[in-house]
Amino acid sequence: MTAPIINGKQVSDDIRESIRQEVAALAKQGVTPGLAVVLVGEDPASQVYVRNKEKACHDLGYYSEVHRLPASTSQEELLALVHKLNEQQNINGILVQLPLPKHIDEKAIIDAIAVEKDVDGFHPVNVGNLVIGDDSLLPCTPAGVIELIKRAGIEIAGKHAVVIGRSNIVGKPVSLLLQRENATVTMCHSRTTNMAELARQADILVVAIGKANFIDASYVKPGAVVIDVGMNRLENGKLAGDVDFESVKEVSGPITPVPGGVGPMTITMLMRNTLVAAKRAHGLA
Repeated sequence: MTAPIINGKQVSDDIRESIRQEVAALAKQGVTPGLAVVLVGEDPASQVYVRNKEKACHDLGYYSEVHRLPASTSQEELLALVHKLNEQQNINGILVQLPLPKHIDEKAIIDAIAVEKDVDGFHPVNVGNLVIGDDSLLPCTPAGVIELIKRAGIEIAGKHAVVIGRSNIVGKPVSLLLQRENATVTMCHSRTTNMAELARQADILVVAIGKANFIDASYVKPGAVVIDVGMNRLENGKLAGDVDFESVKEVSGPITPVPGGVGPMTITMLMRNTLVAAKRAHGLA
């Protein structure tokens, strides 16, 4: 029996509609959420992401600024722009698109973004608040993963969740968010010796390793929820996740496809973070 598909596009559209209604209500109070996106260099994938963020802002009624800088931009010039955006009253969220050119220290740039405008959720203060369970702006993709699981009607509390991948962007924060929802979490990574055995114990399996079709049906307990965060471009130009969807869907419970699963959620959660930041800035949160 083929598993039910978790439709990230539909969930994303539902959240955006609720955001659109909130933005319209805020406009009546003279408040418009503002997002600044900074792109350094000509990375093709980054250019696509930035265009999509710009489009989302336009669709939802946000104020938007996009700063496109040459790859030769110095770290000092980029820091100066970040400090300027920190001071702008009409900007509630700042996102510096990663990766940055090699001569720029990514950590120095992230650290320079005002905590209250860190809508990517990467600033050490926001990460620290996530770890200890305090209120913070959450990393967008991990927050989107949790939203997908909840909106699929899946109970997280008491479940065994296995996260494959330990990146700062997805693996680590999603494991913390799953713990916040009272799951018991096991983390696997490149040095894990019995990964398939551990993965087969998962009620909820989250995969974020960047290897196309790496996880096949032998890693999945029958009926387990499978969330595929991978986004890999194959030689034929098609997108593939980290999970071998065709084999796994015959074993798993609810599963996210690629594309159309976690992907649409990332920018939507960025928009939600920006809305939250705007409300806080105006004392409306």
